[in-house]
Amino acid sequence: GVLFTKDIANLPPNDCTPTTLANVSKILSKKNRMKCSIISKKELEKKGFGGIVAVGQGSKNEPKLIILEHRMGSRNEKPIVLVGKAVTFDTGGISLKPGEKMDEMKFDKCGGCTVIGIMKAVSELKLPINIVGIIPSVENMPGGESYRPGDIIKLYSGKTAEILNTDAEGRIILSDALSFGEKQYSPKAIIDFATLTGACIIALGTNVAGIISNNEKLSQKIKESSKRTTEEVWELPLNNDYMDMIKSDVADMKNVGIGRAAGTITAAAFLRNAIKDTPWVHIDIAGVAWTQVATKDKPYNPKGATGFGVRLILDYLQNI
Repeated sequence: GVLFTKDIANLPPNDCTPTTLANVSKILSKKNRMKCSIISKKELEKKGFGGIVAVGQGSKNEPKLIILEHRMGSRNEKPIVLVGKAVTFDTGGISLKPGEKMDEMKFDKCGGCTVIGIMKAVSELKLPINIVGIIPSVENMPGGESYRPGDIIKLYSGKTAEILNTDAEGRIILSDALSFGEKQYSPKAIIDFATLTGACIIALGTNVAGIISNNEKLSQKIKESSKRTTEEVWELPLNNDYMDMIKSDVADMKNVGIGRAAGTITAAAFLRNAIKDTPWVHIDIAGVAWTQVATKDKPYNPKGATGFGVRLILDYLQNI
């Protein structure tokens, strides 16, 4: 599962569009007896996925929502939903990133690749549980049809978001996928993975992932799996003061916080707005998803994508 995740995460952006990830998922589902559904742009528009559509509309490579279902638990058992951010290339959109290291933004799909790798492992191990993997996939490009700073978009949840920076796009597509996952599947837990914020690298470096949760029991189980697998995580707080930092004057919320303060947490606060009551853990893998300058050398991690999160969550699922 880890190797599979690395292989697809390492693909260059010209060889890996949202359609490519959808095709990889289809092939995997046939081979491993999972159900695979792909929601394309027109259907996304029709069903109210305003966030995914907005972020993906600037690229000729259309957005996709990929859903993989592994159903080997009892029929009445609520599933665990895994959600992964898969921005196949992130230019920043109209809020264009600096040119330096922009090539690394092929790794902005690592959260989605992690979910695909977990689903592969779960299905091959035939774990007797119900798991749903949801991967919102887009390419974030500047163009005549791109969404803009100042836009207000309506998310799948029905809430509105004021766009202040088009480079804070991951939280927008994840928000749609999280709301959809909760509404469609009534899960017992939701775990999301995303190369979400550079602020997480400033806070924790490149060897530890940040986690934020609305449920102490769930986050504790993830931490126990972290110790067993040595995929390290560190929990950050999320209280009402942080939720207030993303309030907007013209919409329900804005897609960035206040200045550079608590960037990882305010991004998670945006995601928190997408979920009602379901136990949820957000895992920010921006520092750990691929080998960077300060990454600790490990013999099983050659340069490139690390597949972080596959072993961690597989251990959690095996211990349920």
